[in-house]
Amino acid sequence: MTDESSPHARVLVLGGPSGSGKSRWSAHLSREHRWPIVRLDDYYKDADDPSLPMSSLGIADWDDVRSWRCDDAVDALEQLCRTGELVAPVYDIAASAATGTQQVRLGGADTVIAEGIFAPYVIGPLRERGLLAGAYCVHHNRWVTFARRLVRDLSERRKPPLVLIRRGLRLAAAEPQIVADQRRLGAEPIRPKVLDRQLRADHLGSMHEQRMDEPWG
Repeated sequence: MTDESSPHARVLVLGGPSGSGKSRWSAHLSREHRWPIVRLDDYYKDADDPSLPMSSLGIADWDDVRSWRCDDAVDALEQLCRTGELVAPVYDIAASAATGTQQVRLGGADTVIAEGIFAPYVIGPLRERGLLAGAYCVHHNRWVTFARRLVRDLSERRKPPLVLIRRGLRLAAAEPQIVADQRRLGAEPIRPKVLDRQLRADHLGSMHEQRMDEPWG
């Protein structure tokens, strides 16, 4: 997608390991600042896609970036930033397929939140298109993440319990490398509460600058 017009918004990228709280903190920031969210995990490939990689656990390898449609996700973010609206897919991990769509609108916001485990892969393309506002890798202690991820996945019945436990242990072992890889892609590793304080400070600073730029009455 190409459009030379100035965008109405830019993208705040929130990556991090699976289960690190990206969705919860995205929802918090959305409520706080009225920023719309694009959930990048909704751009997973369907189970019938022949290019979908499989894991040794006998299921689609959701932790392999090849299971995800990066170009489509970047194009969708650009469409939202430039046109103000987007029809995004809704993906069901248990069904291994997109099962619907949802309308996402800017509503006057100047920032879009893009969150997902592969979110850092959109950093470079967004920067090239002049659409990047910032990028972070949200993370905790790896065993805190393991516990939270397992509770979430079991409650949502994403896959059989034994598969979820085995996958969780693999991800816990790989988490330091996951964070390092996301840092290499341009995402700043950060604890969620530190991110919240930093964005609040940036937002207040921006409001102050706007007031200073206003003409005196």
